[in-house]
Amino acid sequence: MDVDLRLLRCFVAVAEEGTLTRAAERLFVSQPGLTKQIRQLETRLGVRLFTRSRTGMALTEPGRTLAERAPALLAGWDQALRETRSAARRAARSLRVGFLASAANEATPRIITEFTRRRPGWRVEMRQATWSDPSAGLADGEVDAALLRLPLTGQDALRTAVLFTEPRWVALPEGHPLAARDTIPFRDLWDEPFVAAPPETGRWRDHWLATDEREGHPVRIGAVTDQPDDWLSAIANGYGIALAPASAARFYARPGITYRPVTGVSPSRVAVAWAAAHDADPVVQDFVRCCLDGPWTKDGAG
Repeated sequence: MDVDLRLLRCFVAVAEEGTLTRAAERLFVSQPGLTKQIRQLETRLGVRLFTRSRTGMALTEPGRTLAERAPALLAGWDQALRETRSAARRAARSLRVGFLASAANEATPRIITEFTRRRPGWRVEMRQATWSDPSAGLADGEVDAALLRLPLTGQDALRTAVLFTEPRWVALPEGHPLAARDTIPFRDLWDEPFVAAPPETGRWRDHWLATDEREGHPVRIGAVTDQPDDWLSAIANGYGIALAPASAARFYARPGITYRPVTGVSPSRVAVAWAAAHDADPVVQDFVRCCLDGPWTKDGAG
């Protein structure tokens, strides 16, 4: 009997995290979707893997047996997949780099130019991810490296290096009463509805809602989106406001939306990220060095 590896990854995440909520955040999936995957695996195997309760998910005896074996099986497959993709990359001389929104802002073309200078004949294939995957494809091994924004759920399993920081601003409908201000204290935004990323993005969503900087004040959600166009439309249509990098005023300027500086919130951090398995990969490490050697890492410019 063959079992979809996705189902095994879901099982391992729940077994290690102990709760569906934390496992769903780790996998960037919804909790109902994760529950469905676990039930599907139990049906395929014909055994009950967990005992469910209000406090979490406890492994049954068959579940403990599978939990002992599954991580090594997945690690072996992941290694085989990485080696296969690396061979394909070397043959095509192409490096896949995931990114979100504007990636590393104006630094991105300069990073790519420097990489192709260091690696003649190679090209960088940029792959844009939706906000439902803050790792930009890195967590699933779809890309070799990524330009992303911290923090995000699961980042402890990745290698990350911060390139620069930039202030968080707020995006408002142009007719909003606060849009006429030059600068807005974050406290004045606490009661506003916010346009948010999907709940399964966990820490990444919380960062852009600034949940840790509200002094316990609850967040109002006006809309949920997972890509820039929908995000811009939700704001322009008055469904909510949103924190955004200061560079969004340049990269996502749009009629009907005003960007304003915000005080009282920490900055956004742009980072290059890669899998630990690529620590010794000379091509990936050349790309990382191109990211870290630029002037933007010294003066914080984007």
